[in-house]
Amino acid sequence: MKLPRSPHETIHGLVYFPRMVEKIRLHAAGELGADYAPNLGKGFDLRCCSLLSVNYEELVGAVGSILSDEEVWNWACKQGVTPTEEQIEVWNGYMTRRGWNDDLVETLERRKKEGGFESRKDIQTMFDYIDADEGRTPRQAPGA
Repeated sequence: MKLPRSPHETIHGLVYFPRMVEKIRLHAAGELGADYAPNLGKGFDLRCCSLLSVNYEELVGAVGSILSDEEVWNWACKQGVTPTEEQIEVWNGYMTRRGWNDDLVETLERRKKEGGFESRKDIQTMFDYIDADEGRTPRQAPGA
């Protein structure tokens, strides 16, 4: 099984989109861990699709026939909307801080405990948790 890239990875400045696209590709190839499957198209994936005004299942179809992240990005912007610089800034600020002093605090604390990370002070957001859980060093958001 392969791990998707960090949620911090960007395309055109937008965090998370490359991770979502890679999860779709890995799942289609049978290379995504089974524990990821229940959340495909939900949670952060759904929020990202909502931002871009695209349907997740249609995105899955497009990813299956398009090779590069750039081509998938262009497809999404054509089918939905291209976020403005301000929308990207707001999205990035919101997403990189999820789990830090918001409605996901309890979820983050539960996930940290389940993963054996309860003593890790460097894991303050869901993006931090995802990175740590997948073996990467968390890249904390400024101010988190």
